[in-house]
Amino acid sequence: MKNIGIYIHIPFCKQKCYYCDFLSFSNSEEKVDKYIQTLLKEIEYSKIKNVQVSTIYIGGGTPSIIDEKYIKEIINKIKENYIVSNQAEMTIEVNPGTVNENKIKKYLQIGINRISIGLQSTNDRILKEIGRIHNYEKFLETYKIARDLGIKNINVDLMLALPNQSIEDLQESIEKVILLNPEHISVYSLILEENTKLESLVLENKVYLPEENLERQMYWLVKRKLQENGYKHYEISNFAKLGYESKHNMNCWKQMEYLGFGLGAHSYYEGKRFSNVSNLQEYEKNSFKKIVHEVQDENEKQKEYMLLGLRKIDGIKISEFKNKFALNPLYVFRNEINKLVEANLLAVDADYIKLTNKGIDFANIVWQEFV
Repeated sequence: MKNIGIYIHIPFCKQKCYYCDFLSFSNSEEKVDKYIQTLLKEIEYSKIKNVQVSTIYIGGGTPSIIDEKYIKEIINKIKENYIVSNQAEMTIEVNPGTVNENKIKKYLQIGINRISIGLQSTNDRILKEIGRIHNYEKFLETYKIARDLGIKNINVDLMLALPNQSIEDLQESIEKVILLNPEHISVYSLILEENTKLESLVLENKVYLPEENLERQMYWLVKRKLQENGYKHYEISNFAKLGYESKHNMNCWKQMEYLGFGLGAHSYYEGKRFSNVSNLQEYEKNSFKKIVHEVQDENEKQKEYMLLGLRKIDGIKISEFKNKFALNPLYVFRNEINKLVEANLLAVDADYIKLTNKGIDFANIVWQEFV
């Protein structure tokens, strides 16, 4: 029986952050119940036999904004239709100010064992400038509740290259979070997306984003600080204490299969990449027809395996590629690998092909070779 992951998309927020281009809606409480009932039908409709669920990830949007009874219904519906491993990693994304002690207790009762808290910065001025609904104090309250109730696997999300953010601002954020001792820290560089409020503010010169060389300085500061404090840098944007790497995300980077449920959710199963419709009205008409984006042949699977695997700092294990495809990646991709090694972007080290430090800075160039 093969293992799969399940992703659940909850597209509701209290307020849309200024940088966000995710499929989400703010101040839409009246839409929640109908959406969840549709989601439950989809989980049942899309049932697949002879698989075991090893990870469940509830993301959004802000999943913690909806009533905990809905989260319970979702988990129960998954368990009714799938075999869920007793050791399954079950994550929910949480925003400060949207949970209380009772809500987190309910999460624990239904089996959630990992929470991911969206902090982004410990600087209240910066939080306000990017449209976050919370301040640092609210984050600390949320973190303390989770810890006091016994959650032993917490991720904290931070961002760098935020509007008007200095390297000192970032250093302060990193140092404060390290003192809290979470098991996992994700640090993402801001990407200025089209048609977001932040893009408008930047175009109107109302806020300024750090230059690219400062963004790179910030990245390497984060890497150094976290590694000095016992966090392994295991993926471009992710750091974890030993044994606390995100299993759900690691499985995606290892090209393992997963099913996505909810509006616009993406899936990867039997060599196909497909997604749900992204129009809420259409989705709620029980339109569970999947939009197929890609049907992979063997060469496309191999390319994607390289692209995903080179997000991991340890890189691709040559022996694992051989086991999966019965081919040597050093031969299959000899031209691409030689070119990238000569440019000092990739290194071949014993059983691994991985990014060099320069390759980490220019990872998009590396990944482009395998698109």
